[in-house]
Amino acid sequence: MQQSLQFLQAPAMELQSLVQQEIEINPVLEEAADEPKTESEPETEDWDKQLEELRQKDEEWREYFSQSNNASSNYNPEAAERRQFLFDSQVEAPHLSDHLQRQLTLATSNLEMLRVGEEIIGNLDDAGFLKIPLVEVAQSAQVDYTVAQNTIALIQTFDPVGVAASDLRECLLIQIDRLGKSGELEAVMVSQCLNELGRKKYQDIARALKVPLERVQAAAQFIATLQPRPGSSFSSDDKQNIVQAELAIQKSGDDWIVVMNEDPVPRLRISDTYKDLLVNNGHDPNLREYLKEKIRAGKFLIKCLHQRQQTIFNIATEIVKRQRVFFDQGVAHLKPLTMNQVAEVVGVHETTVSRAIANKYVQTPYGLFDLKYFFTPGYQTATGEVMSNTSVKDAIQEMIARESSSKPLSDQEIVKILGERGIPLARRTVAKYRAELGLLPSNLRRNS
Repeated sequence: MQQSLQFLQAPAMELQSLVQQEIEINPVLEEAADEPKTESEPETEDWDKQLEELRQKDEEWREYFSQSNNASSNYNPEAAERRQFLFDSQVEAPHLSDHLQRQLTLATSNLEMLRVGEEIIGNLDDAGFLKIPLVEVAQSAQVDYTVAQNTIALIQTFDPVGVAASDLRECLLIQIDRLGKSGELEAVMVSQCLNELGRKKYQDIARALKVPLERVQAAAQFIATLQPRPGSSFSSDDKQNIVQAELAIQKSGDDWIVVMNEDPVPRLRISDTYKDLLVNNGHDPNLREYLKEKIRAGKFLIKCLHQRQQTIFNIATEIVKRQRVFFDQGVAHLKPLTMNQVAEVVGVHETTVSRAIANKYVQTPYGLFDLKYFFTPGYQTATGEVMSNTSVKDAIQEMIARESSSKPLSDQEIVKILGERGIPLARRTVAKYRAELGLLPSNLRRNS
C-alpha cells in the first residue's frame, strides 16, 4: 500500500527515478523494448551465465551464488566488485515526506496522532506548507480536531524548522521561536509588518513600532537569514524547474476528452529469461522461492503503475465533466470544486485524490495547469450563479489592469464594483486576493 501511494503521489520525473531503483534491486524486471529482438540476438543464455548475472544484481544472494559450483568461466571478480560499488554508491536525497515520517514514528506511538500525522505530511506542498485547513485533515483522518492540533504542533518541532506552517508568517515565527527570539522585535516585525518588511519599508516599520531605524534594519538582516521555503532543500533544483505534462485535455467533436501521456511512465515486464529459469531449473528450492518472490513483487509493481495511471485518468475525466464551461469559455468560468466531490464519483478517498493530483500537470488549450488549479472554493452571486475563488481573482486582476494609473482603484472601490456584479465580498477578502496576485495597494500603484 505504501509503495502504491508513493507511486500515485510521485510526479513524472520522480516516478522514473523510483521505477529505476526498483529495476536495480529486482533482476526479473526489465523495461519493455519498443522494437523486437534481432535475429542475431541469442534467445537464451547458458545456465552458468544466468546464475552469474543474477548473483551480480542482487546482494542478498551474492553469498549463495558465490558458493555455487556453476560459476561462469568468463566471470571477472574485479569487474563485478566495481559494478557493485557503483550500485551501492548511488545516493538519492531523501524526500521531505519520508524525512518527516521517520521523525513522526520516533516522536509518538499514539495511533490517532500517527494517522493524522500521515495526513498532514501527505498534504504538504513542495515548500513544506500545509495549504488545506487543519479541520479538513482531522475529518479525513477521522480524529478530533484537538488531536490534529496536537499533532501539527508536534510536526512543527521537526526538521526542517518551519515545516507544516500554513503560510510564510507562521513559518518564520516558528523559526524565530526555535531560535529563542519569540518575544523580541524580530517576531513582532514578522507578525505585524510582514508586507512592509517584504518591501523594505524600514522607516515605516520603525515609526509604527516606535523603535530606532538601526534596530529595525538589524532585525531585518536576521529575518533574511531564515528559510522561507523549509521543504525546498528536499527537492533538487532540476526537479523544481522541470514540469512535464502527464495528460492533456483535447477537443473531440463537441466533447472534451482526457489523453494520457504515457511517455513518462516506464513500460515494464517480467523478463522471459527468469520465467524460463523458474520453469526449467526449479529443482533448487532456494532459488525457486527467491525467483517466485521477485516475480510476484515485479507483477505488483506493474499493477501499481497501471492503477496510478487509471486513477489519474478517472480524476481528470471527472474534472473535465465538472469544469466543462471552463474548457468551453475560458479561465474566467472556472467553477468551485472540492476533492471530496470528485472522490465520491471516482470511488476513492479524498486523500487519494489529493495525492493523485499532487505535482501533476495537464496541457489544455489555455496553457499548462497544475491539476490542483481546478479545485477551489467559491461564492454564490446574487443571481444564484456560483463562482470560484480563481474566477473572482481574475475579475480583480482585470479591473486593476484596466484602471487609470493616476487614479487606481482602492480595495473598497473594487468591493463596490464586485457588489454591483452580484458578487458579495468583504474588503479584507479583496485585500487578501490582491496580495495573493502580487498586486500592490492603490497608493503604491498610483503614478503622479
